[in-house]
Amino acid sequence: MKKLSTIIFTILIATLLLSCSNSKKEKKQKDTTQIEIANHIEVIDFYGTRRCVTCKAIEANTLFTLETYFSDELKTGKIIFKKIDVDAKENYNIAEKFEATSTALFITVYKNNKEEIIDITDFAFLKGKNKEEFSNALKNRLLNELKNI
Repeated sequence: MKKLSTIIFTILIATLLLSCSNSKKEKKQKDTTQIEIANHIEVIDFYGTRRCVTCKAIEANTLFTLETYFSDELKTGKIIFKKIDVDAKENYNIAEKFEATSTALFITVYKNNKEEIIDITDFAFLKGKNKEEFSNALKNRLLNELKNI
């Protein structure tokens, strides 16, 4: 039933988007291409209303890693942490973009006005309950990505 309502909702959204005038779309495209995006990294933790022990550990260990090893980068905006509830209607578009339907973890690297999305969900579930392994691997991944921006 939930899949059917999701499909219907998607069709309604697509219909609304297609009914918009082309001039608005063209203007929006022009506006977004003119905006320069500062080089930074976003760590995005998607979650759903129902969360298992591993899902909660992924969030806790991600926060631990960021606050322990990247507090300066968090303060300066070089790294941004986002928690996004996939069940909230206002988050539909971003959840759709990342194809997140429940717990998922992504690193998005913004460099030279380009966006690279790195899905680390499988890693997160594999190591999520092991704080030390999870934290060390995430820290190393982020340090590597920071070197590239």
